[in-house]
Amino acid sequence: MKANIHPEYVTTQVTCSCGNSFTTRSTAKGGSIHVETCSACHPFYTGKQRVLDTAGRVAKFQQKYAKVQAKKAK
Repeated sequence: MKANIHPEYVTTQVTCSCGNSFTTRSTAKGGSIHVETCSACHPFYTGKQRVLDTAGRVAKFQQKYAKVQAKKAK
């Protein structure tokens, strides 16, 4: 490898918004990374599911599409 072209690979502290923290190695400057989700709080890893309001989105789409169809019918 060429000298002085690669970023420094240092120990980094990763802190999640849930309060969980762990140590890893990274090329990130500053030695710390803040993340919104981690394996301790992500729904995929915890088995907890979040309910999304998709019915509201579907109804909104159907209303919008009905207006387009009404214009085409005229």
